[in-house]
Amino acid sequence: MASMLGPMSAIETRELRKVYRGRAVVDGLSLTVGDGEVFGFLGPNGAGKSTTVKMLLGLVHPTGGEVRVLGGSPMNPAVRARLGFLPEQFRFQTWMTGEEFLRFHGRLAGLSAAEVRMQVPRVLEAVGLGGRGHEALGGYSKGMLQRAGLAGAILAQPRLVFLDEPTSALDPIGRVEVREIIERLRGEGVSVFLNSHLLSEVEQVCDRVAFVKAGRVLRQGSMRELMGGVLPVNLRVDRLTPELLAVLGRLGEVRHTDENTPGRADVTLWLTHEDTVPALADAIHAHGARLYALTPQRPDLETMFLELIEDTPEAARGLGAARA
Repeated sequence: MASMLGPMSAIETRELRKVYRGRAVVDGLSLTVGDGEVFGFLGPNGAGKSTTVKMLLGLVHPTGGEVRVLGGSPMNPAVRARLGFLPEQFRFQTWMTGEEFLRFHGRLAGLSAAEVRMQVPRVLEAVGLGGRGHEALGGYSKGMLQRAGLAGAILAQPRLVFLDEPTSALDPIGRVEVREIIERLRGEGVSVFLNSHLLSEVEQVCDRVAFVKAGRVLRQGSMRELMGGVLPVNLRVDRLTPELLAVLGRLGEVRHTDENTPGRADVTLWLTHEDTVPALADAIHAHGARLYALTPQRPDLETMFLELIEDTPEAARGLGAARA
């Protein structure tokens, strides 16, 4: 039977399934991750995320469906050699120093001795452990161990990196540094598959996200695509006349108004084009109202996540129907 997968992407699955003891943990999962893309994989506990990652890494055989990673099978050693992985639960050889740990894993990854000598200092510096490689892992803090694991994931200069909760043990400064590493990888054309419960982190760094529940993708796309291509804008003016409200309604969709405070009126407007924002200010000025605030809002990932994942009437009808 001919493959249904399309042109090469970093990751592509079609109706991927994994059954354990008669129960489908992953059930018809289809997703696509582009080359050089940072992709967020989101879902509640028990959604099949870990099993999916194991199949994408070639560690678990699918029960059914199709999967292609970097244009080939994840079971292919040549493909797996181009993958990096930082698991959430990682057992370190705590008797080793940071440098010994990385040299060991570099040789396991097939790097030559010369490549290991060159790459180990580079990745230690990249993850904020420069000058700490001679220390034993047993003396590292949890955050330092997380950094060491991230160094191991990027040591062999992979083309696709899987990161499972990469910032869970880090302080705010460490999280910023990990975001910078991810952005640098993207700039180098490396694809990143990111699984994180910190939705604010995902929102800041990911190009696209997928929401998964019960082993199936509920929705995937960019933030704008998931919001239906709309841009929420909050307005504050001194007064909201019927004439001005009618003009705003022609520029976008008025979702909410609040005129309970004297001399202040708040409006939430959904636009379909960012170029409309200047026209809002012009319209307000033309109708004699004073503009106190015009604030475009980023789509809220947490709200979308809850609406899609929770068993609510809105989730049952779907995100689009919930906003109709």
